[in-house]
Amino acid sequence: MNEVYINKISKFLPNKPVSNDEMEERLGLIDGNESINRGLILRSNQIKTRHYALDENGQPTHTNMQLAALAVKKLFDDTFTLNDVELLTAGTSSPDAIQPSHALMLHGELGGENNMEVMSAHGTCNAAILSLKYAYMSIKSEQTANAVCVGSETFGPWMHARNFEAEIDKRKELEKNPYIAFEKDFLRWMLSDGASALKLEDKPNEESLSLRIDWIEVTSFAHELETCMYAGGEKDEAGTLKGWKEMSEQEREEFSVFSLKQDARLLQNNIVERGGLFLQKVVKKHKLIISEIDYFLPHLSSMFFKKKIYDQLKKLGMEIPYGKWFYNLPKVGNIGAASAFFMMEELFNTSGLKKGQKILVMIPESARFSYSFVHLTVV
Repeated sequence: MNEVYINKISKFLPNKPVSNDEMEERLGLIDGNESINRGLILRSNQIKTRHYALDENGQPTHTNMQLAALAVKKLFDDTFTLNDVELLTAGTSSPDAIQPSHALMLHGELGGENNMEVMSAHGTCNAAILSLKYAYMSIKSEQTANAVCVGSETFGPWMHARNFEAEIDKRKELEKNPYIAFEKDFLRWMLSDGASALKLEDKPNEESLSLRIDWIEVTSFAHELETCMYAGGEKDEAGTLKGWKEMSEQEREEFSVFSLKQDARLLQNNIVERGGLFLQKVVKKHKLIISEIDYFLPHLSSMFFKKKIYDQLKKLGMEIPYGKWFYNLPKVGNIGAASAFFMMEELFNTSGLKKGQKILVMIPESARFSYSFVHLTVV
């Protein structure tokens, strides 16, 4: 079977960085009031700047497929063009529409002269890694010689205040608190926009470094835990998710059912523990020696989880010293499915990697508690 190499990584961030003080101006005030949760959430996640596909007036500047296309185009040069791409895979949790699939819309946006195989992975934080695994397996099994894989998000337009106006109007009508629930407000101060793309091939770069994909492991704990992050539905008191198709138009409007929500308590109590349990199995399966890892790239939704992850790994006998950790959450924010690719991009393009170094990427997904680990070797 072929070896698979990441030979180029690109990124595209929309507009200028947005500071914490500018966030609410860009995302808009809900019912004209400042969020009562914003300060608390920002102190916890420690994000300092992020990017939005929104202008100063809160109007969208890019669609998700446009961001993804702009990142993909940065992979092309005289030796590798759009017409050379054999497989295009993409993952996102914020597609522009329910149908067609995000990857098909991206292919349409890119254009080109040739048809190609296209695959779209649905999900939240793991979506791009799932699309990466498809590309990896395609090249590994000699179905294709190259692939382009992209992770992208446009949360800014989704989190704008205008999307909550109908819910607030209904709350006022029912004489309820006009603030939106914490589970929705929580994510407004966590998420960011951007796209990052990878070029995969069956041969490494001849004159520069490449990242060999050694393995990609993915698992789910959905059989044990209820839904934690969701959109297009509403949870009842028993934790059962009722989908939008089962709801009346009035219910969908009253609950802002298409907004993105997260059960913060369920997240805090389970996300770190299950990730550690899965890594134990991965270490055993691949005979991974933790001390030989040179860089650990954890997808942190919030800096709140940094010490919790460290302590859990140490408790399980898999301590990774902070000096080996590499992340960029404080300056680019939580870009959901694209976050892992953004860490890989910055490490690959700016850190002076050396042949033989080993990289472990960790992606926890809270939607229904699934996890990915990617092991790379610099060659």
